Amino acid sequence: MSKTTDSQAPDLDFNSPALIRHRKVRRFKDKAATAGIALGGSSVILAVLLICFYLLYEVLPLFAGAEIEQKAAYSLPLEESGASHYLTLEEQNEVAMRVAQNGSIIFFDSQNGELIKHVESTVSADMTAFAMEDDTSRIMALAYENGELVIAQHNYKISYPDNKRKITPVVEYPFGKQAIKVADFPIKQVAIRNGEAALSLVVMGESQSRIVKLEKEVNFITEEVEITQSEASLPFVDDAKALLISGDQRYLYIATKTGAMTELDLRNLNDIKIKAQHQLTKEGAELSSMSYLLGQSSIMVADDTGRVSQWFNVRDEQNVENITFIRDVSQPVGIIDVAMEQRRKGFATLDNRGVVVIYNATSSRQVINEKLSDDNASNIAFSPRANGLILEDDKGIRFFDIDNEHPEVSWGSIWSEIWYEGYQEPTYTWQSSAANNDFEPKYSLMPLAFGTLKAAFYAMVMAVPLAICGAIYTAYFMAPALRRKVKPVIELMEALPTVILGFLAGLFFAPFLEENLAAAFSILLVLPLGILLFAFVWSRLPNQIRWLLPDGWQPLILIPVVIFLGWACVAMSPVIELNFFAGDMRGWITNDLGITFDQRNALVVGFAMGFAVIPTIFSITEDAIFSVPKALTQGSLALGATYWQTMVRVVLPTASPGIFSAIMIGMGRAVGETMIVLMATGNTPIMDFNIFEGMRTLAANLAVEVPESEVDSSHYRILFLAAFVLFLFTFVVNTIAETVRQHLRKKYGSL
Repeated sequence: MSKTTDSQAPDLDFNSPALIRHRKVRRFKDKAATAGIALGGSSVILAVLLICFYLLYEVLPLFAGAEIEQKAAYSLPLEESGASHYLTLEEQNEVAMRVAQNGSIIFFDSQNGELIKHVESTVSADMTAFAMEDDTSRIMALAYENGELVIAQHNYKISYPDNKRKITPVVEYPFGKQAIKVADFPIKQVAIRNGEAALSLVVMGESQSRIVKLEKEVNFITEEVEITQSEASLPFVDDAKALLISGDQRYLYIATKTGAMTELDLRNLNDIKIKAQHQLTKEGAELSSMSYLLGQSSIMVADDTGRVSQWFNVRDEQNVENITFIRDVSQPVGIIDVAMEQRRKGFATLDNRGVVVIYNATSSRQVINEKLSDDNASNIAFSPRANGLILEDDKGIRFFDIDNEHPEVSWGSIWSEIWYEGYQEPTYTWQSSAANNDFEPKYSLMPLAFGTLKAAFYAMVMAVPLAICGAIYTAYFMAPALRRKVKPVIELMEALPTVILGFLAGLFFAPFLEENLAAAFSILLVLPLGILLFAFVWSRLPNQIRWLLPDGWQPLILIPVVIFLGWACVAMSPVIELNFFAGDMRGWITNDLGITFDQRNALVVGFAMGFAVIPTIFSITEDAIFSVPKALTQGSLALGATYWQTMVRVVLPTASPGIFSAIMIGMGRAVGETMIVLMATGNTPIMDFNIFEGMRTLAANLAVEVPESEVDSSHYRILFLAAFVLFLFTFVVNTIAETVRQHLRKKYGSL
């Protein structure tokens, strides 16, 4: 019988052609899947790295040093006219100009020194003083020994004969070519300041000084400008070294060789008074120069110890302006000349070694420190675009090309408090553009980083309690049939475009919240208490009534309760405001508490962005709690623990990694959110944790300013730095969250 059975058993062949083909196909599929998954994962990592490297590629030039290269050297044009009082270049770096000691104005080719134009002095007397209003206006005053003065302006006309650019320098005389008699004494020093209504001149001799004001008035009949001259004597300051007239022509600053500065009030020429006196240099130092930085707000003071200090007016507690020391930079040797950039807050110093150092005043950043001459250099000047520099020494003229694109950016200016012109104290400020050319860019990322964290904080304050508590109830207490309906609905909220949420928050919710502030805050108190009270009443109802609702379906009866309590709070809002806040809660917050209130504020963002973040946190938390092995909860219940004790002592500790992951991913979502904070806040870059004020986040700032920034400018690259900071933050947050989440899956996947 056994032999018959054995003989009837079929032979199994595992190496049949069909099985061999099947194994080959399976191996191929396994290898293809492995390769595809590896390729996909590697591609994602590579894409992230490429984004990171591209951001770094755009950011690194911000912190690269400047370069300077000599392009030409030649003897001094018309050397017989004497050394230069003043040097400058026109915008294209093709034509240079110098004012010689004998009063001649000499234009020459900056590349080879070839003479282009020579304008001789119109006054027979010796020129004894020279002053330039500033390099931007190009108005200069040439003063002479006989008390006369000529006001001239150099300009450049561009034409294109035969499609080739030709620059023709001209000298214009806005107040006439004839000299103006301004003093009856030899002029030793002069200062000039021009305005729309008047031009002020200050001249100083050996023992007396005088102010002359040329007031301009347009004749309505002939449309000609009529000049009215008025003058007055000034308090004489002995041993004066430098004169400066303020941009608004209200004040005169006279500095002595020892650095003592006298400030005169020029508003009433009939009663000129000394407003204040200041010490600009440290003890033992002698003043080298005093000049205005771009914008005529900051006075730059250089001395023979190598120190250059910045001063400007700051209002005190009595609202009185006082010249205040702001910051300084220093070199180990004496300074001979200082040149100001014409379009940025930068300047260059020339010391007695022939070393040129270029700084930016705002960032206090030194970008160049190079020895450019060995032959007693005396003058330096920037071109208008600050991409060229001209230097005069005993051998003649040297012309240099400069590559200095981003001097206004430093780690200090980005992350530290900076004292900007017109501000009463150092601040963190972001203001990347303005309407005038004298603007001082403010590139502090601190307000943007602060605003990002502020928006994320208030969003998480709203979202985390609601999402986690909702997930706990849904996963552990809710009836399975109801859970299968509630969970998809909440997750569907994540598909709602954030631009819609931002639109509704900005145009509907923000005005509604402003009009019903009392309701908003009363809801936070009434709703929890009302739900607890209803739960207490429900628990005291007869069992026959409570059993009408299946276990786990109780949340349904809370819906009308929540709606009723919300409606009641809104309806009672006017009554609450009338009885407790004099009918205006916003006015009470602003006037009585002294808290600034903006309609689009952090409270609005907290509600709107919290609504957007809730689905993310809820979904991950609910999955983490629901995936806790049932054996753990059943074992806890079998040992006598209640449902609540099991939840607190067993389920939550086990699911805590997943809950942490949910919070971190939600925070990453909040940090990177753009449209809600862009539309639901005032988008103001301020550092204030006040819940009633707005903010500007890194993401919103990128959305607003990237389309308007000039490619490769400092502003453009700073925005890329902001993107890199945002990328790093979200990358770190999401990486930690995903690591914890994967650890959770591995830990409970084998149970």
